[in-house]
Amino acid sequence: QLQASGGGLVQAGGSLRLSCVASGRIFSINTMGWYRQAPGKERELVASVASDGSTNYADSVKGRFTISRDNAKNTVSLQMNSLKPEDTAVYYCAARPPSTSTYRYWGQGTLVTVSS
Repeated sequence: QLQASGGGLVQAGGSLRLSCVASGRIFSINTMGWYRQAPGKERELVASVASDGSTNYADSVKGRFTISRDNAKNTVSLQMNSLKPEDTAVYYCAARPPSTSTYRYWGQGTLVTVSS
């Protein structure tokens, strides 16, 4: 129901764009988010975008990452610029109803590796 793509290997300072396609049923009413989990660390919310387009970002990525959604294509994207080695992680797209804080729908992860 959520299909993520776009991960890969990039040098520090480079850019990557992640995309996630969701089924219409999930996408239309839900807040969409990108999580990441680095080796040995807990999963963290990187960015989210509500159905009205409002966004939130983790402090660690503010000014470098941009989340956006294309309602016509049921797609949420994460543009990642000025990547750092500490951004290396498996990235997951997820969705939650606006009435809750719990993400209920998850895509498979996509690996982002940033080399120094």
